[in-house]
Amino acid sequence: VMLNDEVTATTMQIMHKANLKSGCTSFLPTLITSSDEDMRKAISAAREYHSQYKNQSLGLHLEGPYLNVMKKGIHSVDFIRPSDDNMIATMCENSDVIAKVTLAPEHNNPEHIERLVKAGIVVSIGHTNATYTEARKSFESGITFATHLFNAMTPMVGREPGVVGAIYDTPEVYAGIIADGFHVDYANIRIAHKIKGEKLVLVTDATAPAGANMDYFIFVGKKVYYRDGKCVDENGTLGGSALTMIEAVQNTVEHVGIALDEALRMATLYPAKAIGVDHKLGRVKKGMVANLTAFDRDFNVQATVVNGQYEHN
Repeated sequence: VMLNDEVTATTMQIMHKANLKSGCTSFLPTLITSSDEDMRKAISAAREYHSQYKNQSLGLHLEGPYLNVMKKGIHSVDFIRPSDDNMIATMCENSDVIAKVTLAPEHNNPEHIERLVKAGIVVSIGHTNATYTEARKSFESGITFATHLFNAMTPMVGREPGVVGAIYDTPEVYAGIIADGFHVDYANIRIAHKIKGEKLVLVTDATAPAGANMDYFIFVGKKVYYRDGKCVDENGTLGGSALTMIEAVQNTVEHVGIALDEALRMATLYPAKAIGVDHKLGRVKKGMVANLTAFDRDFNVQATVVNGQYEHN
């Protein structure tokens, strides 16, 4: 869920309250490509938020700025840059509030990837123009996740398997996928699930319109239009999604054809495993954190439970 508009602990709680309406009890507040100053601000906000609320934000997702301009999507070209020692050190020092960092490995020092991984941060390949070989090499450096499979990465073609092929060819790598019907064709989700199995994770990539009523919004200085379920800039480039997690589950069942129990694991257990929190979240089991969602047969969320506290929708 995107955090860029106002990087504060209050914003994170507003995001959490909005998420509850669509049944999402835990999330990764996501800061997309921005300045070092904003990244430090996000780290401070996350620290403040985590001290007040447990098991809601599971840590920041820093999606950028260490990306490939060729695959920038909606990200601001002004802030895309290679990783540097100082910021990598800052991230490692704050690994308790940073869950994930998305970067393009072909433009970054493999040593930086190794340092982040050693600090306990999940490093994800994304917004990348890497070849199959470069992607496979980055997995050896410790990358264990892929940010929004198929989007902003090199596709799989006959003579160059690309990043998609590398993800398919590396069983231990997790991949997030946006099941809104716009970012990825549902048939591709079905194929990906056959290959990746329990390593395929539902993500929303949600921006401001998710669960809200609006025609457009300003996102990292850009006007993004919300039309017919799609978020696009003036060039037609997708700018995040308006997808909620309950809709992602519904689409996975109704359009992809995956059974409900498996679709729910793709939204709960598998992502918990991907970021290493499956010891406390992702299952209904004695001793686990009671973060639960109740919904009806039409996928309308009736109630949520967060840290054992019941809240009617």
